Amino acid sequence: MAAQRGKDLLLKLDDGAGAFVAVAGLRARQITFNAEAVDVTHAGSAGRWRELLAGAAVRRATVSGSGVFRDEQSDALVRQVLFDDEIRPWQVCVPDFGIVQGSFHIASLDYRGDHAGEVTFDLTLESAGPLVFTAI
Repeated sequence: MAAQRGKDLLLKLDDGAGAFVAVAGLRARQITFNAEAVDVTHAGSAGRWRELLAGAAVRRATVSGSGVFRDEQSDALVRQVLFDDEIRPWQVCVPDFGIVQGSFHIASLDYRGDHAGEVTFDLTLESAGPLVFTAI
């Protein structure tokens, strides 16, 4: 993958009617994939070395970002999904790479503001099911 502008990574949320809408102007963002191993070490393990169970890892993704909401509707949509404790489809669009799509839970939503600046937010999403990657 060639070098890309970080500002081009886009976060979209299902609006409840099946359409994905961009929800924020993200200034910083990150997506992390994990595969938490299942430890099956026991008293008879060779040399008491840790043993892991192949093919049993618990996979998950975490998406985090900070920035400003595009508009009042985007802010209201994300806030309502959080307050309703909904798990909704989201898309993380990485230009010239692909789209990661799946259900996510909003783990945290923080607002902050400086005296001489705009209100900004921090958002963390945790995957809540299988993810699909579509190459662009």
